Amino acid sequence: MSSLLYAAVLFAGVYYDLVGDEPQPPARTAGFVGALGALFALDAAERRCHRRSGTSRALAVSVLVARVGLFAAVTSCDSAGLSRALFVLVPFTAYFAFGRRASLVLGAGCAGALLGRYVLTADGWYADAEAISDLLMFALVLTLTVSMAAVATGEQDARWRLESTVRELSASHHRLRAYAARVAELSTAEERNRLAREIHDSIGHHLTAIAVQVEKAEAFRDLDRAESDRALAAARWSARRALEEARLSVRALRAEPEPFSLAGALTELVRHGADGGGPHVTLDVAGEETGYAERQLTALYRAAQEGLTNARRHADAAHVHLHVEYGPVGARLTVTDDGRGLPDPAAARSVPAARSVPGLGLRGLRERLRPLGGELSVRGAPGEGTTLTATVPRAADSPDLPGLPDPLDSPDLPGPTGRTS
Repeated sequence: MSSLLYAAVLFAGVYYDLVGDEPQPPARTAGFVGALGALFALDAAERRCHRRSGTSRALAVSVLVARVGLFAAVTSCDSAGLSRALFVLVPFTAYFAFGRRASLVLGAGCAGALLGRYVLTADGWYADAEAISDLLMFALVLTLTVSMAAVATGEQDARWRLESTVRELSASHHRLRAYAARVAELSTAEERNRLAREIHDSIGHHLTAIAVQVEKAEAFRDLDRAESDRALAAARWSARRALEEARLSVRALRAEPEPFSLAGALTELVRHGADGGGPHVTLDVAGEETGYAERQLTALYRAAQEGLTNARRHADAAHVHLHVEYGPVGARLTVTDDGRGLPDPAAARSVPAARSVPGLGLRGLRERLRPLGGELSVRGAPGEGTTLTATVPRAADSPDLPGLPDPLDSPDLPGPTGRTS
């Protein structure tokens, strides 16, 4: 805006000097052109300085004072009288540098300076229509100029806020993409760990039983044919059961779950375990499993499988007892054997399973029970057998319930009632 106004004033002044009725001294015309050239240079220097390091308040004041001085020099050398329009740039530029209040004060000062000039230099100016018209037009132009500066400042602020919002949205988008990638990575790791637990707890259990029964069948093949056949039958059942559980896992991945009964699954596990030899297994159940989610019941079933596998493979136990208690607060599964016990005497106290007995099975059980709010513990002493205890809360599908009472310490759990073997 300022460059256009400088050009208009320059053209008008030079044109009037060339074609006017009164010839103007060359020195005055040269001063007029030189002052306008200085204004062009001042504006260019101000823009360059602003692009490099911004405009400080002291520099803005210096530029404003220099601009007003050059405006006065141009006006004193102007014979056309148009140069007074340059003073409308004073409140316009001040609005950007100092704000609205300073712009209004300087605009009022420019209007007062023009009024003072008429008062001091023109007698009866108040009766001169041209003087009154000049004053009104100058005041109107000042008002429009300040309004234009306000609109331009508002647009700049809006553009700055928009750019800031765009930058924030872009940064948020990048963060969200990073979070999504992290969530996908964690979900993949969690699913991989879950599948590893499923394979170990289900198929791994049956493969262990198959290996034990095949070895037994080979050992009794020449000594006791009937016992060898029973071992082979138990191995075949374990193979079929492993295939069935693999199919169940596939259906679960496809969101096609089947109803699960812990009592029925444990009864079948005990019955086929007894048919295949090994330790004598007994089972008793107290309470009803109604109100427990399939996730809780499946976790208890995996704990029973792990306890039986450890009793058969490591404990050399003769008897194993499974006990399940369903209460209003939680359920508890206990697997007790009369085997060799734990090797470390300090393990006679109840400690986390992952520390007391190493192995993927117990560690996987602990990882399975933790999201359900459950716990796993192992007690044992050398030569006195081992007791594995798994607990889950009654609340269905409620992960990480820190305030839930421990079912082991709850007086509401019913005692043992009846036994099956």
